Amino acid sequence: MGSETGMIGRTAADRVNAAPLVCWFEECRKESTPLVGGKCSSLGELINAGVRVPPGFALTTEGYRRFMTQGANDRVVRSLLAGLDARDPDALAKASTQIRAAIEAQPFSLELEDLIAECYRRLGVRCCVPALPVAVRSSATAEDMPGASFAGQQDTYLWIRGVDDVLAHVRRCISSLYTERAIAYRAERGFGDAEVAMSVGVQKMANSFTAGVMFTIHPANGDRSVIVIDSNFGFGESVVSGEVTPDHFVVNKITLDIIDRTISQKQVCYTVDPVTQKSCAMEVPFERQRVQSLIDDEITQLAWMGKQIEKHYGCPMDIEWAVDKDLPSGGNIFILQARPETVWSSRRQSAVSGSAGTAMDYILSGMLAGKKVG
Repeated sequence: MGSETGMIGRTAADRVNAAPLVCWFEECRKESTPLVGGKCSSLGELINAGVRVPPGFALTTEGYRRFMTQGANDRVVRSLLAGLDARDPDALAKASTQIRAAIEAQPFSLELEDLIAECYRRLGVRCCVPALPVAVRSSATAEDMPGASFAGQQDTYLWIRGVDDVLAHVRRCISSLYTERAIAYRAERGFGDAEVAMSVGVQKMANSFTAGVMFTIHPANGDRSVIVIDSNFGFGESVVSGEVTPDHFVVNKITLDIIDRTISQKQVCYTVDPVTQKSCAMEVPFERQRVQSLIDDEITQLAWMGKQIEKHYGCPMDIEWAVDKDLPSGGNIFILQARPETVWSSRRQSAVSGSAGTAMDYILSGMLAGKKVG
């Protein structure tokens, strides 16, 4: 499929020199950020490293530029941002609203529309699911750059079905490059709009029983000897957005033993409404609110996957994951996103092995007690 799909998105003239307008995740590597942004290049890197990742494709930055130069999009953006005082909330809100409305109202060219629709059709064939539910995720070229944290500033849409909805949400992702927050952040950091381009990933949706985030470093104290996992029922949106206090697990990175666990009362989760077939927030039944959302075997498997990803990238990682309830145990944990951890990794690494409560303390205490470690 690789050689065939590599030609998708190229006219006869394009095939000589120009970048493709769309490409599959497996055609991307971590060096592909200028073409497909931070999220999509990371997903391609993970797939090629043998990590279990839901398949998908990306509208490339070349496709984004092609869309933005058609119609009046480029002119609208330039005219509304020219002389804009990003410290003026009212002016910022007005400019953002007008830019986003113009982008979302602009249809794709027939060429781009056909390419996106064909890739979505092929993705459904690969997954053997008609009208395949997908996540539509923005992937900006400046995401996860050292010294700048653009991650999370653009939008993600979950459980999108049908080509018309996919096309509409790709445009919404593109328009999210011009939210008030994103415009102000770029202005504050001195990033010109020409320095930040957008790619949009369309990825098979994991029908999550449980999802969340995982750090291969302790996000509270920088301890590199542990892996920290936060989880809740349903999609990971409730954990990422902070809407719930998730279950919290600390795992020894060497032995993969669970050395600390906190089971929270999880009142809300995101899942699919069976009537509307849309992702929405739902109340967790009272009898499940204090049930552990991940079984211990899944925690161990997740931690092992986190170790492999950290080893591949050579640095602590911030990872989003999901457990797909439609697949059998042992092959149902998927990595949805992975990026270098940016808070502690930028600091000088300090020795944590002598501090109280670390994984090394756990190993030493086990050895002194005559406990087998490993």
